[in-house]
Amino acid sequence: MTTPTMPRTARIAATSVLALSVGGGLLACGPATAAKAPDVKVQNAAAPQADAHPGPLRASEPTRLVIPSAGVDAGPVLRLGVDSAQELEVPPVDRAEQAGWYTGSVTPGEQGVSVLVAHYDTANGPALMHKVKDMKVGDAIEVGRADGSTAVFKIRETQQVDKKDFPTNKVYGTTDRPELRLITCGGPIKDGHRSANIIFYADLVKAS
Repeated sequence: MTTPTMPRTARIAATSVLALSVGGGLLACGPATAAKAPDVKVQNAAAPQADAHPGPLRASEPTRLVIPSAGVDAGPVLRLGVDSAQELEVPPVDRAEQAGWYTGSVTPGEQGVSVLVAHYDTANGPALMHKVKDMKVGDAIEVGRADGSTAVFKIRETQQVDKKDFPTNKVYGTTDRPELRLITCGGPIKDGHRSANIIFYADLVKAS
């Protein structure tokens, strides 16, 4: 599968995740006066990439997201594209307890980068990733797939950046191995939206 063109949304995607419509982030981010989760900050950290890794899986769309350390076990996974402004879509506010898969990226487990997006909070309050601060390098992210298999990824790097500094090339760039990017929002609310993106970079370590 060819590498998709990086949507401008990608830069935003992590940004709005909270309020996501995570076009790049979650658009569901509501005004500061709305109910919301506490401001959250994730420590930037990274581990070396392992020399060995499982071979890539065949294409199969994601159906479930499980993150034990964050208490996440949710499905089905929504299909996300880009909107008329070429911004990455995010899950709608009324489905803030579900993650979304950017269909312009490979399916989880295929060679290349697969991108998932989920809300931290919305104007309605805490959402799927409300325990994001409990996630760390070395934790597992499990993705159930339509073919009945499960792709297990290990977090290699955690990064929180101001949304205006979203690392587009790092997130969407090509890779010769199966990798996952999970994007949500964080930081304080500014101008009605979360001001930062939280990004998890993970490598495929097992398939079952």
